[in-house]
Amino acid sequence: MLRRHFFLVGAVAVLAVMILAAGFKLATGKGDEAGPGGPGGPAMAQGKGPGGGGRPGGPGGGAVVAVVQVQPRNFVDALEVIGVAKGRQSVTLTAAATQLVERVHFSDGQHVPRGAVLVELKSAEQDAGVAQAQARLVEARRAYERWRQLSEKGFAAKASVDQYEAAYRTAQADVAAARAREQDRVIRAPFSGVVGLTDIAPGALVNPGAPIVTLDDLSAIRVDFEVPERYLANLREGQPVSAVADAFPGETINGVIKQLDTRVDERTRAITARAEFANPGGRLKPGMMLRVGITRGSRTGLAVPEAAVSVQGESAFVYVLRQDGQRTVAEQRPILSGVRQLGFVEVRDGLQPGERIVADGLNKIQPGQPVRVARAPGAAPAGKAAPQGATADKGPPA
Repeated sequence: MLRRHFFLVGAVAVLAVMILAAGFKLATGKGDEAGPGGPGGPAMAQGKGPGGGGRPGGPGGGAVVAVVQVQPRNFVDALEVIGVAKGRQSVTLTAAATQLVERVHFSDGQHVPRGAVLVELKSAEQDAGVAQAQARLVEARRAYERWRQLSEKGFAAKASVDQYEAAYRTAQADVAAARAREQDRVIRAPFSGVVGLTDIAPGALVNPGAPIVTLDDLSAIRVDFEVPERYLANLREGQPVSAVADAFPGETINGVIKQLDTRVDERTRAITARAEFANPGGRLKPGMMLRVGITRGSRTGLAVPEAAVSVQGESAFVYVLRQDGQRTVAEQRPILSGVRQLGFVEVRDGLQPGERIVADGLNKIQPGQPVRVARAPGAAPAGKAAPQGATADKGPPA
């Protein structure tokens, strides 16, 4: 019972302290209204009262924004298509027969000349076949020579000589066939290029058609791409083109159209064009995706930075600055946009040259909101002249 009374007395004491503290705070707050913080006090001096500089809508109020003028810019009409890079010559080397690998004469990524021996397969049986065919050839040649001499002396019929001559020619063909089978066990580079990665090692069994290693001529890169037939008049052999690879952002690769296909695909109504790009250092690799641009002409139009355009659904807007008395207001205006190139958007309708628009930070402002134009570094404040002998972007005279 005593413990219960103790907790009750403590709760009443805490409640009394809280009531006294609230009363003291209320009394001191009423006294401050007439103090330095009241009308005419520091709060008004800092511009927090009506008409102060920090209140939106007052003179100099609103969000600070960067401004750019609408200016003409040169735009290039280009058709962009996608293609896959290939080497000037590319091949996947395979074996012509089932056999064990005896020797490998290259390393991964090695540049090899044309005709270089890359892989040797086991050829003991083929070597023996060549020796056997050569022995039969020697025997057939000697028999033919004897019967030919006898025929010249009148001791042999002409038909017999023809028979031995045919046997000699057959033996020659057998030797050529045996040597061809022997050469099938030697895999050579059909052209100069760079070999790829491989897991082939001595002792491995290879089958006909199984890939052994890739070989690519990387001195130049070819790209085949399809162009709709309506643009056929804009294509010609030798025409300069440019390409961009995701692996090298911001870098433009220049090339030319080497060949146009002789036919238009009846299903896609497109023609295949082949472009060739120089590849110093072998930076471009076969299989890379390239975006190829084909220039169709150029024109001059109004342009604004991409950051100044707000896209809402299928509509595009910019914020144009206008004067409303002493205030500068951002007015939202719809525009008809065109192509986008190098960070700029073409404006086909909605703006006039020289108009000022908000350059970026569109998420900070609303239509009709007062704004303040950001001052360039080193520029004099608005309404104040620059000190004599100094300019906004130059230091004091020497």
